[in-house]
Amino acid sequence: MKVVIDTNVFVSSFFGGLPKKIIDMWTEGQLTLCLTNEIIDEYVDVLTRMGLGGTSELGELLSLFRTGHCSLFTVQTPSLSISEDPDDDKCIEAAVAHDAVSIVSGDKHFKKIGRYAGIAIVSPKEFLSMRDGS
Repeated sequence: MKVVIDTNVFVSSFFGGLPKKIIDMWTEGQLTLCLTNEIIDEYVDVLTRMGLGGTSELGELLSLFRTGHCSLFTVQTPSLSISEDPDDDKCIEAAVAHDAVSIVSGDKHFKKIGRYAGIAIVSPKEFLSMRDGS
């Protein structure tokens, strides 16, 4: 299953809970993470600002990105202007470029969109419910 994980969910995974379960699904090969350089740069920037730069966790994460572990990368995405927060458009662009099933986010701007081009935009809880068939 191809998904885009918004930065707020990705960063929250470092603190446990439902976001960690989703990232664990990726590291265990149950999900394919759809990425662009812009998304990876944002992940690393936010984690570094939170004081996780140089940690073994961030090092392991970067190693997974370098090896392409269960990930799809693209440098070419459509240019879209969908969200009230233009910074969110990079996730929608990546999802469209990779034909992802969903975008997982806790962002209120994404919640307003709900679905775009057949791509479900869901919270971590909704995503895990979808995966469990609930």
